[in-house]
Amino acid sequence: MHAGGYFEARAVPYTTPVLTSARVLERLGMRLYPEKSGITCLTRGGQGFEFLGFHHRKVESWNWRGKYYLQRWPSARAMRVLRDKVRAATVISKAERPLSAVVADLNPVLRGWGAYFRNGNSGRKFNAVDGYVHERLVILASRKHGLRGRNWTTRFTYGWITRLRVYRLTGTVRRATTYASR
Repeated sequence: MHAGGYFEARAVPYTTPVLTSARVLERLGMRLYPEKSGITCLTRGGQGFEFLGFHHRKVESWNWRGKYYLQRWPSARAMRVLRDKVRAATVISKAERPLSAVVADLNPVLRGWGAYFRNGNSGRKFNAVDGYVHERLVILASRKHGLRGRNWTTRFTYGWITRLRVYRLTGTVRRATTYASR
């Protein structure tokens, strides 16, 4: 570490960091799992990697072509797990329960998932989740009231889902800065 509190960067051979990391992990009683770890090329958005439920990938800037920034959003597995939870909360067998009770069960799941994934570039995924929750509640309400079809445009509008007080993920994303705060 440098005297000013900054880390000193040095060029090292390609395999040295991996071997050093393995030795440090050994001393801590841990080990690398080859099937779970790998080397990924992040240049020009070629590949990405999954870490702690996020998918990380370099994406080209819209404003400055040729510049790439590391972005993160919920992984496909995280999205699938949330969809499974929403599907379980809105299964057709729950049609005898009031919709407010179903929403009361669903809101803590959405709020917790959204709080974890709100940092980064999750806006598009949050829109997809909101659409999926709306669709599942419409299917449940249609079945509950003996309606055929989903009746999106006339009956189950944005106002309807707002009156149900469903927690919306859209608009809750916090953009990460690319620099440290001063």
